Amino acid sequence: MKWLSHFAMSALVVLPLLSVGALAQTYPSKPVRVIIVFPPGGSNDVVGRIVFQKMSESLGEQFLIDNRGGAAGTIGADVVAKSAPDGYTIMVQSATHVANPHLYKKLPYDTLKDFIGVTTLARQVGMLVVHPSLPVKSVREFIALAKARPGEVIYGSAGNGSFVHLTMALFASMTGTRMIHVPYKGGGPSGIAIVAGETQAMIATIGSLFPHIKANRVRPLGVTSDTRTEQFPDVPAIAETVPGYEFTAWVGLFVPAGTPKAIVDTLNAEIKKVLAQPDVVQKLTLQTLDPMYMTPEQFAQRLRSDYDKYAKVVKISGARID
Repeated sequence: MKWLSHFAMSALVVLPLLSVGALAQTYPSKPVRVIIVFPPGGSNDVVGRIVFQKMSESLGEQFLIDNRGGAAGTIGADVVAKSAPDGYTIMVQSATHVANPHLYKKLPYDTLKDFIGVTTLARQVGMLVVHPSLPVKSVREFIALAKARPGEVIYGSAGNGSFVHLTMALFASMTGTRMIHVPYKGGGPSGIAIVAGETQAMIATIGSLFPHIKANRVRPLGVTSDTRTEQFPDVPAIAETVPGYEFTAWVGLFVPAGTPKAIVDTLNAEIKKVLAQPDVVQKLTLQTLDPMYMTPEQFAQRLRSDYDKYAKVVKISGARID
């Protein structure tokens, strides 16, 4: 009878392992809801649709896009945090995810504990541009002018606490310059403002600035990545003048905490294949986005470091969202 008891105990240990393995082999067995926490048309939406159309083809199940925009992505994130951790509700979110805890007094979820980062999907690089009337043609000259005219150079942003605001706040802090921040209601209005000469400078994603750069309506000075970009190889990295400066945005995939590792690994492996496909690379590149893959472990480290980085930058900027 002793051996029967031992066999029963062994079976109890093995059964959960078998069920997890079977889960990975059969996932997904029904449509998956992909909550994109921003409205249609933005970079998160573009990336999500490109990637998950391919995922539907490769895995043979539909990945259904559900845009849940509002409150800097916190509305959609709350839905995902409260969803069953079974792999059938997943989230596309940007680096805003780790900025929000420092911008809002209180969130209905814990940014790091209530989600698992599956992988990054794409990277967005920012670019420092100035209005052509500003007599500077390099990052070094811009810094010198801003120091010579403290509190006179005006830069616009897509809103208080936005990527545009925080990248400029970090730049000002690292260069010892003092500029005036004017928040607009979105990236579109802030782009129009610098073209019209209402503001003199801004850092925004290359994609949002692309038409203005090509039409010579703004003058590019430097990119926010630590190296130059393929799209603009003649535009230096800001880090070439300001050592250590780097501020890029990413779009990533998340699942609720508690989602089985087998499902996380399946999603990660399939997305790795998708991001390597030439047509996906081409579509993302046309949107001035760089495909960006990470393992779950690498992404977890990036989330932690970016969480700490945003804490410092938000404090420097004084940004707050009520």
